[in-house]
Amino acid sequence: MADRTERRAGRSWDAWLVAGAVGVAGLLGLHSAVPNGVGRLGSLLETFLPWLGVAVPLLGCLAALRRSKAGLLACLAPVAVWFWMFGGLWFSSPPEPYDLRVVQHNVADDNSDRSGTARALLATGAELVAVEELTPSARPAYQEVLGASRPHRAVHGTVGLWSAWPLSDVRPVDIRPEGFPESWQRGLRATVSAPGGAVAVYVVHLPSVRLGPTGLTSAARDESAALLGARIADDPAGRLLVVGDLNGTVQDRGLGPLTSQLDAPPSGFAFSWPAAFPVARIDQVLGRGAEVTEVSALEATGSDHLPVLGRVRLG
Repeated sequence: MADRTERRAGRSWDAWLVAGAVGVAGLLGLHSAVPNGVGRLGSLLETFLPWLGVAVPLLGCLAALRRSKAGLLACLAPVAVWFWMFGGLWFSSPPEPYDLRVVQHNVADDNSDRSGTARALLATGAELVAVEELTPSARPAYQEVLGASRPHRAVHGTVGLWSAWPLSDVRPVDIRPEGFPESWQRGLRATVSAPGGAVAVYVVHLPSVRLGPTGLTSAARDESAALLGARIADDPAGRLLVVGDLNGTVQDRGLGPLTSQLDAPPSGFAFSWPAAFPVARIDQVLGRGAEVTEVSALEATGSDHLPVLGRVRLG
């Protein structure tokens, strides 16, 4: 009787472990099928999608403790799907040639070390420096540090761009969701006269996303992304970069109007937020007709975001 009970318990554990492994694999591979209508559950899942891989060693250890061969074999499914989706990001590749570097940073409006943050951005050697949450009182500190070697500047609202090369056709980009005040100005476009050819650069800061009892509140972010996507679709520039705090990962369907037109770097997770324990890259460098070969996260500054450095080949 005891043996029969143990066998029944073993089969029950097998079933639960196999179901868990298949469920993780399904969520990874079929994340776009998760509905977004209630609480933006699909976007919430996609924001932290790579972290589903953490469930695999937990299931594996449990299967080993329960001596479940079926459970251990089932764990191969989510492992295979995870590496199919993220393996290229996990493994580093040899450095590729590039024509320019752009450092992107949400510098935080409450940053108490503005000059130190500006020096950290300048130390990257990036020819383009893009920042968000640039308050009027903070502008002089950034200009003092960056202006000497990056003398060409464009600022609109709370976003700014410093460049080693001349800027032209500088204009604001209206990505303001309905109901937001006119003072909410978080987008600009400029044409950079880089030695490898002209490139249009958008510096943007999409609305914040919050996680609450009803799920993810990302409607304003999604609306802003759609407005920006429409502007990019109409932009005739052959080479184009979008840099900024998009408040979303490239897997998040809420950024679909952008990611359907722009390419992300093929390697490197470069998690940028929160700075104390980064779990997602919401600070992006995306390109069209200009290949972003690599994005890497940098050391912390006085902000709650990490800066990210993108290397770009103009082709």
